[in-house]
Amino acid sequence: MKTRAAMLWETGRDWEIAELDLDDPKQGEVLIRWVAAGLCHSDEHLRHGDIVPRFPIVGGHEGAGIIEKIGPGVSRVKEGDHVVTSFLPVCGHCRFCATGHSNICDLGATILDGCLPDGTFRFHSNGDDIGAMCMLGSFSQYSVISETSCVSVDKDLPLDTVVLVGCGVPTGWCSAVYAADVVPGETVIIYGIGGIGSNAVQGANHAGAANIIAVDPLANKREMAEDLGATHTVASADEAYALSQDLTRGVGADKAIITVDIVNEEVVGAAVTAIRKGGTAVITGLADPNKLTVQLSGAVMTLYEKTVKGTLFGSGNPMYDIRNLIGLYQAGKLKLDELVTQRYALDDIGQGFQDMLDGKNIRGVVVHEH
Repeated sequence: MKTRAAMLWETGRDWEIAELDLDDPKQGEVLIRWVAAGLCHSDEHLRHGDIVPRFPIVGGHEGAGIIEKIGPGVSRVKEGDHVVTSFLPVCGHCRFCATGHSNICDLGATILDGCLPDGTFRFHSNGDDIGAMCMLGSFSQYSVISETSCVSVDKDLPLDTVVLVGCGVPTGWCSAVYAADVVPGETVIIYGIGGIGSNAVQGANHAGAANIIAVDPLANKREMAEDLGATHTVASADEAYALSQDLTRGVGADKAIITVDIVNEEVVGAAVTAIRKGGTAVITGLADPNKLTVQLSGAVMTLYEKTVKGTLFGSGNPMYDIRNLIGLYQAGKLKLDELVTQRYALDDIGQGFQDMLDGKNIRGVVVHEH
């Protein structure tokens, strides 16, 4: 079949809409009709070279849609199911899945190659294989994806809202609740209030933090942080440090979560300086993997027992946490509708990403037309 998709041919080139050929689903695969796709900075990182995948590639790793057809052996979903997809496939039986760490399932090793678990591709153009971001490619009208990426959800849910629970919401929320292990009464600093940082605020609030300091230079982002549960907002890391010292009588913040768009050594250094003895700094944001973005004193780490850790998906488990967070949304305990700043047609994806880069959006969402 044919499908229209937004794709990248190489680093530095703009998003382009192309008509591609799409194969039928094979063993363990499904054909999904995408309803919505979130505009996440990770996709834009591909364009700027902060993440380098196998090109060419169809973008989109935050997606929600409806299963149109299933291949042989599929048991996790059925035709007609509404699903939110996980950008991290979960096999359920590798060492990491079996020990409760399915966010680092072995199947995730090739998500930037864009192939399916069997090593082959489903998108094609003029005989060339086209990859799919995180094995999904939700910037296409249709994709063939692995059932290991699918989480079925209630059919009455608005897919153009709960789509956010495929990446940004759990990555942020779980960064606070799981990776940082925020507990009641703590002081938490969150650096960068975008699609991930805003949900780290929600997670820290849900976990009972007494003080949540949201750091962002943009006033609209700080205002959103307050709406989501931040107790204090500041424009700079220096202000956050001074405030955290004041709030804790000089002890320092218990936890710091780094969710800026591009991580650098300055923000990491600021976060580690701001946390107390025995405190934890969590790095959730991304940067060019070839650059050294953590430059710290080993003596300080030792003498003050500070912990610095990275986290993928906030150290949550996709098959559980996607449904769990949707349940919190249904119960009125998690804000999702408020996070969607603007909806775009597929043809306007370039404008959507520009609005993100300009700081206008908490989250933009592409709504597909069929």
